[in-house]
Amino acid sequence: MYRTHTCGELRKENIGQKTTLCGWVQLKRDKGGMIWIDLRDRYGITQLAAEEVKTDKKIIEIIDKIGREHVIQVTGEVIERYSKNDKIPTGDIEIKIEDIKILSESETPPFTIIDNTDGGDELRMKYRYLDIRRNPVKNALMLRHRVAQEVRKYLDAQNFVEVETPVLIKSTPEGARDFVVPSRMNPGEFYALPQSPQTFKQLLMIAGMDRYFQIVKCFRDEDLRADRQPEFTQIDCEMSFVEQNDILATFEGMTKFLFKTVKGLDINYDFPHMPYSEAMEKYGNDKPDIRFGMTITDITENVQGKDFVVFDSADYIGGICLENGSEYSRKQIDELTEFVKIPQIGAKGLVYCKYNVDGSFKSSVDKFYNESDWAIIAEKMNAQKGDLILILAGEKERTLHGLSELRLKLGNELGLRPKDTFAPLWVVEFPLLEFDSESGRYHAKHHPFTAPFDEDIHLFETDPSKIRAKAYDLVINGVEIGGGSIRIFDKDLQALMFKNLGFSKEEAEAQFGFLMNAFKFGAPPHGGIALGFDRLVSLFGGSDSIRDYIAFPKNNAGRDVMIESPSQISQAQLDELGLIVKEVE
Repeated sequence: MYRTHTCGELRKENIGQKTTLCGWVQLKRDKGGMIWIDLRDRYGITQLAAEEVKTDKKIIEIIDKIGREHVIQVTGEVIERYSKNDKIPTGDIEIKIEDIKILSESETPPFTIIDNTDGGDELRMKYRYLDIRRNPVKNALMLRHRVAQEVRKYLDAQNFVEVETPVLIKSTPEGARDFVVPSRMNPGEFYALPQSPQTFKQLLMIAGMDRYFQIVKCFRDEDLRADRQPEFTQIDCEMSFVEQNDILATFEGMTKFLFKTVKGLDINYDFPHMPYSEAMEKYGNDKPDIRFGMTITDITENVQGKDFVVFDSADYIGGICLENGSEYSRKQIDELTEFVKIPQIGAKGLVYCKYNVDGSFKSSVDKFYNESDWAIIAEKMNAQKGDLILILAGEKERTLHGLSELRLKLGNELGLRPKDTFAPLWVVEFPLLEFDSESGRYHAKHHPFTAPFDEDIHLFETDPSKIRAKAYDLVINGVEIGGGSIRIFDKDLQALMFKNLGFSKEEAEAQFGFLMNAFKFGAPPHGGIALGFDRLVSLFGGSDSIRDYIAFPKNNAGRDVMIESPSQISQAQLDELGLIVKEVE
């Protein structure tokens, strides 16, 4: 054995014992006659001590050669520490060095391996194996491990069976671009990496597995951001002989279980259910943060017809009410105006009205609206004296998006979105289909296997846009943690769905024939959900970025800068696969 204890294990009760430790040198301090070394491993830090006049000269010579991040082995007696450190669990003791050995030398690391490091994101990603030695990253990965274990514990207790599904599959249209893999044994043909195990988990229900889960890698070739990676992990689940409420109850239970076991928080209430239409009208998006108010109010009918061209020509006018915001300065309001003009929002301007504490109104459009007009608007928005009304106008979807972003910005600035407060809910009754003007046809809002509400099926013939889906998203603090649906299990209804999505019978057969054939052999009613494992862990860890909770993440360009991937392959490999690489501008 290289060691008898870890660097986070020893306490006062171990004083007098002989011990052998191994680890990395965090820091060495030579105070003239006394040398201390902080030795670090995954479990913690233990201080080592050597008094030069009382220590063998050969040991001192070895200590002199030791630098930061050297890997060493030390043997000695556990003694009480004279100057205690209450910031670490081992702060009452230290090791009196009796023998020491350098196991591996280290070059000077490219950044300081401490909690508040001087290394930038790109540098730390290049040397990720060094970055993981730091407590924040190490603890993030430990949290990920803990959540995974608790997920398995809960689902196993609920009779779910963990089943692995293939990684090399068939390319199917599911929304994002597929990553494709050429097949050497089948020239000119390609596998795809799964965007999700969707069809396989449905096949497992047809196979009679009843309750399936998998903590599984998924792959989507799409533009990246803080909460998106080209490869990510899902908690993927499916259940047979269930209705929507059965699935919501099961995974609401799992969410509460995780909050209790991982965070020590009791959520002793039922998650609210919010229809998609309400989420869009009140919050401007389908993943509302309900920790604070400031909801959106449609005031179109209250402000049009006053000869203000911006409002009179708008498709939609909406506003939010900032509590106690009437004291905002002109500079602060100008900053909000510039924010809504950024390209991602695209508003032309921001109208404001201060509802002063004396009951008067002062707005940026006083030329068109008098105090009586504003009193009606204030009543519609439930504004109180001292509040600030902020209004955007334009095309409805874009305006709602702008109000949503403005609301979230204010929520952040005013401290209304604390990391240690959680407000989960279910968003339900999504549209089944959405029309794409570019392609001139409908696309599935979730995926082609989502079941419509039974009472809406007749709308396939008259107005498919009004069909509601038996689909649901779990949203926590404005983050979509997971989503799923009750599936279509009737082959005729599935064929009708494909028809409305613009698939010919031949195209549907080519893409999904294996699933349609399986339906012929007795498919149970079934449904499921997939939760974003990386997002869930980062939520528990209090971070906005899932990269912090992935051992070896990609950067925003989809590159692994540590191993320099993706990379070119040799001409011999290309020839063997029958591939020609074309230059792309």
